Amino acid sequence: MGGARPLAPWRWLGVPLVQCLALTVLFSLPFRAFGLNLPEPIFPMVPAFAWAVIRPSFLAPLMLLALGLFLDLLWGTPLGLWAVSLLLGYGAILWARSMLTGQSGAVLWIWYGAMTVLVMGAGYLLTMMNGGTPPNLWAVGWQFLPTVLLYPFAHRLIERFEDADVRFR
Repeated sequence: MGGARPLAPWRWLGVPLVQCLALTVLFSLPFRAFGLNLPEPIFPMVPAFAWAVIRPSFLAPLMLLALGLFLDLLWGTPLGLWAVSLLLGYGAILWARSMLTGQSGAVLWIWYGAMTVLVMGAGYLLTMMNGGTPPNLWAVGWQFLPTVLLYPFAHRLIERFEDADVRFR
């Protein structure tokens, strides 16, 4: 069944939220494959980008706040670090939304990468200001790479719901 689906909040906000929570917990388990830990991408980056591109919403920032606080509690970072970082990226993409409408998947992937740099850069700076020492750049880079590779999931979410509400084109 092709085409856009109705824009029910549980479908375009709730389902991705639950998926991000489950995947974040799954990838944070102490499992080693071939002597290496699983990567820990920032799964909430996918809905943060997609929700900003799909349409403005009052619920999306609240859900990103909840996802960010969940990441803070799970990863042991200062409370609010990931929430502020994700909301900063969401706001930047929401601001650039009119430029993103109708762009190809490759262009959106570049924007997704730029948002990932912004969010992770904000997290890096906030961690440095809070702890007094900078985080390991290699570790940040190894978290950046799998996070950027999650873009196809954001693109799928955008494709699924982008045309569902014509008031926000």
